[in-house]
Amino acid sequence: MGKLLYTNAIKNYSEGFMKALLEYSPKLISALVILIVGLYAIRFINRLAKKIMIKRNLDPTLSKFLADILIWVLRVLLFVTFISKLGIETSSFVAILGAAGLAVGLSLQGSLSNFAGGMLIILFKPFRVGDTIEAQGVIGTVTEIQIFVTKLLTANNQTIFIPNANLSNGIITNYSISGIRRLDLVFSLSYDSDIKLAKETVLQVIQNHDKILKSPEPIVLVKDLTDSAVHLAIRPWIKNEDFGVVSSDILENCKSAFEEKGIATKPLSRELSK
Repeated sequence: MGKLLYTNAIKNYSEGFMKALLEYSPKLISALVILIVGLYAIRFINRLAKKIMIKRNLDPTLSKFLADILIWVLRVLLFVTFISKLGIETSSFVAILGAAGLAVGLSLQGSLSNFAGGMLIILFKPFRVGDTIEAQGVIGTVTEIQIFVTKLLTANNQTIFIPNANLSNGIITNYSISGIRRLDLVFSLSYDSDIKLAKETVLQVIQNHDKILKSPEPIVLVKDLTDSAVHLAIRPWIKNEDFGVVSSDILENCKSAFEEKGIATKPLSRELSK
């Protein structure tokens, strides 16, 4: 008797489950179709939007930023449509989502400020992808401006992520806007050295270097007189991409030229060598 009741219960449960599955299957199938088609549609719309922005010569950074926002908005809309098709009440879900969004927003104020900072960077363009900048104590080339952070690549191939809020509210030195940059080098000479000869020697080294610009004109001058040395400032102008190479060349060539002409140099103090 007990075995019969157990068998009937399983049978009734199976019949009820199959009936519910058959009744619910159209909603489930249609929801899955909407999800699959929606994902492909989002990809298509994203590619189409990128092509349109490229065709209209929109800034690459702004294009990527807008494309990222568009794809996330479309994904949220697709998710809401998907659960609605499954029969879940969206009004209560939206209310829960709004309350959760408020709680998350309060706990992620820093992230929201980074998002706002990213918007300011995109709109006002203090720098672009490919520019060499100095900010937050870091010098590097901008490789990507994301929604929350900006990615820099340093000269020693390190990738640095700086929050956009810090960038938008801090001081930024952009070395790429003007296209050229001035070298600021200093040699420390002995008081026994012929300063006029030293200046002529430096100017000759500068004139012999093909990557130093003729205009603006390079300057060589006495920067400071200390108790033990004369500080000679060397200020030629170069293109941004030649900064590291030319800086090294000038220091090496000037040192060799000074030795040939008997001009004594001294080590710089740590403050001056920075």
